[in-house]
Amino acid sequence: VDVFQAWCGPCKPVVNLFQKIRNEVGSNLLHFAVAEVDSIDALEKYRGKCEPVFLFYTGGELVAVVRGADAPLLQKTILKHL
Repeated sequence: VDVFQAWCGPCKPVVNLFQKIRNEVGSNLLHFAVAEVDSIDALEKYRGKCEPVFLFYTGGELVAVVRGADAPLLQKTILKHL
């Protein structure tokens, strides 16, 4: 989940990376979503930050958090949790 604030929007540069990985591993194994922290109370702790935050869930459980648009770390985290 790409967690963002309304004033800065989702992290567009990472979209291509996500699409590439999804094409490699298959669309039924990997799902991407975006969530605006200003409208979701459960994400309140991520408000007020100017860096992108990516939340990784497996089976409904939060398994990893990556702060910043670090493409190699994002790819490593995705592949680790598949």
